[in-house]
Amino acid sequence: MTTVRLPLFPLNSVLFPGLVLPLNIFEERYRAMMRDLLKTPEDEPRRFAVVAIRDGHEVAATSPGMPDRTALPRRGPSAGFGDDPLKAFHAVGCVADAATVRERADGGFEVLATGTVRVRLLSVDASGPYLTAELEELAEEPGEEAGALAEGVLRAFRQYQKRLAGARERSLSTGADLPDEPAVVSYLVAAAAMLDVPAKQRLLQAPDTASRLREELTLLRAETAIIRNLPSLPAAELTRGPTSLN
Repeated sequence: MTTVRLPLFPLNSVLFPGLVLPLNIFEERYRAMMRDLLKTPEDEPRRFAVVAIRDGHEVAATSPGMPDRTALPRRGPSAGFGDDPLKAFHAVGCVADAATVRERADGGFEVLATGTVRVRLLSVDASGPYLTAELEELAEEPGEEAGALAEGVLRAFRQYQKRLAGARERSLSTGADLPDEPAVVSYLVAAAAMLDVPAKQRLLQAPDTASRLREELTLLRAETAIIRNLPSLPAAELTRGPTSLN
């Protein structure tokens, strides 16, 4: 088993391979992470791992006074994640490659990263200025009938989008712009569909592409039926995604 150790960035959302992740960094532990990433040679990727936080676990404060930092039970790299941070995070995450890391005058950072490969979280180390993790890269296996399933998911996704007509946020365009490679389809649809974090996490950790596509087909049909029966629900409500504090 090949493992790698990378900085760990917990989020209240799920990152998928191939998807872009913009971040606004102003917590000190993540500022320290970005300062170290900037030391990476320009010809090497600036990689960190993104993991979703499990329900019931809070992210530490990210802005002075919201809430009062002195009220937190502990400070440091694992603040807000309990005595065993490993239990606070979902077991499968995604490696992000930070193509752009721009430091602001106030010491914060604006980061634009892209998801690359899935990883399994093996252990978490809180001894440094920020969390790091030992990770196992997960291969993306196609599974059976992935190609046919991808075609079905694309059809279902177009119907789903029609029900979200006029709702522009977090939505993929219809037509020829959509890909046809099964794994890419599975990740893009998983990211674009209006699903909660547990549902997205199940899709991320699916054992293979075909399994992910099968679950997406079920979810898309169910969501489309719900939207069809809620014609008065404003589009903005349908497309409101979770807010991540970082």
